[in-house]
Formats: sequence, C-alpha cells, structure tokens
Amino acid sequence: MDASNALGEFLRARRRLVRPEDVGIGAGGTRRVEGLRREEVAMLAGISTDYYLRLEQGRDRNPSPQVLSAIARALTLDQDTADYMAALPRAQATRASARTPSGRPAPRREEVPRSIRELMDGWTGNPAWVQNRYFDVLAVNALAAALSPGHAPGVNLLRAAFLDPAERERRGDWELMTRRGVATLRALAGPDVDAPRLTELVGELSLRSDRFRELWARHDVTPHLGGQVARLTHPQVGDLDLRSDKLAIGGSDGLVLVVLHAEPGSRSAELLRMLGNLSASGPSAVRGERGRRAAEER
Repeated sequence: MDASNALGEFLRARRRLVRPEDVGIGAGGTRRVEGLRREEVAMLAGISTDYYLRLEQGRDRNPSPQVLSAIARALTLDQDTADYMAALPRAQATRASARTPSGRPAPRREEVPRSIRELMDGWTGNPAWVQNRYFDVLAVNALAAALSPGHAPGVNLLRAAFLDPAERERRGDWELMTRRGVATLRALAGPDVDAPRLTELVGELSLRSDRFRELWARHDVTPHLGGQVARLTHPQVGDLDLRSDKLAIGGSDGLVLVVLHAEPGSRSAELLRMLGNLSASGPSAVRGERGRRAAEER
C-alpha cells in the first residue's frame, strides 16, 4: 500500500476495472492498458488530463468534492466506494497531526465491554463473537467456539480464511466469502491505510496468498450487509447455512458483534441446536451423535 498517495493508488486500480464499452467508449484498435486510459477518465469526468494525472501521481492532494463526484461517476463507483474515495484525501491531509512523536499513529485500546460478553454468553442458540475492524477475534461465546476452531480470541479470521487449508474446507462459499471479506476489510478499515495493524495484515497476506493479493488490488469497498448466508461444514454435525449479522458496538473504536443464526424451522436450525446441546456434553457426545445419524441415514 502506498500510504503517501492512497488516492492515486485507488484511482489507478479502479480505472483498470472499467471496460471502455461499459461507459460508451469504443474499444477499437489495440489497447495497451486494462480498463480506461487516464485521458478517458478525465474526459468522462469533465476535467483536464493533466489535472487527472496530477491526482494519480499525488502531485495534487486537494481535489474538490465536485471533482471527486465527477470521477466517481466516470469510474462507475457505487456510493460506498465513492464515499471511501472521498475520504482518502481528507485522511491524508489530517494524518500528520494525528501521529505520536515517534511518527506512528497512537495505539488504540480495544476492550470488549462486560455487558457485551454477558449478552453473548446468554445466547446459547446463536454463535457470536466480537472482532475489530481488521477481523481480529477478541471474544467468543461457547457455540461459536464449537462451530469452528477459528472462532477463538487471538485468531484473525481473514488470515485463517486465506492461509489455513482446513478453514477453506469448512467453507462451502470460500470464493464468495473471501471476496466479501477483503472488500469489507477496506470498508471497516476506512481511509487509515497506514494503520500498523492493517499494514501488517495486508503485508503478510499479500506475500502468502495470491488470491488475497489479487482481491486487495481491486480496491473493492463493501460494508457488511445484514443477512448474508455463510455456508459451513462442521466435521461432527454436517452442513449448515447460517445468516450473519454485524452489529456495531457503541462507544468502541470499530468493534463489531457478529451473530449467526439459522432460518427458523430449517435443517440448519436443527443442527445448530444439536451442536449447542452436545458441545455442552463434550466432544465425545458430538462424535457419538454424528455416528448415530450416519447409521440412520444408511
């Protein structure tokens, strides 16, 4: 990530994703670049090519809201992504004043409120955990821990998704889940692109995962949408389709409470209840029930 020119990096990435024919530009002849040329973005936005070039190169860091809106339309950005783009130059302008004397952003304390822990522990039928904006897990309830070993304090969910083969096997929607996860990371992290934790996580995953590197380079921005279905395979109880919701924790610095639930009356709801009941009795009871169900199905 180029924190010194976050807007320019974003613009370069996003114009490569726009097909000329989708914005009314003929694709005739040989094109040396993916997506749109700089002069084409400038033309569509109604600004000079030289000015757009200065924005990409970071030589002009104070575009007006009107210019940013025009560029957003030229690049066919949705509102969430356009808002993210507009925040980049503002964050860059204020970043210096927010730093400590050492030159690094001041660390932020992350603490899960006691009331949230009590609330989660009271949900015996819903897996739930608290994570920060970088997908680091801070607290889990018993059913979340039974659902996946990745649901544990200290685990980074994105790191597990991209680097742990077992986690990939557990997710029937791995391709979709990873794409959404990376876009949500950008949305949650916001324009603070040189935050130490973000830099550390993106650096590691970019080196170790081709898929992450490809997805991160797209600069997609998608806030988590309530009710998305997660498809998981549990080694003892089988396949579950669970809806996922993220609830912002008031008074915290970007902490969210993630809650999973099954459609009432569904097979997944039955399996989730079974997992909750058996996990309280220990792993051997879960294995025994799995064997009994397998025998019945035969």
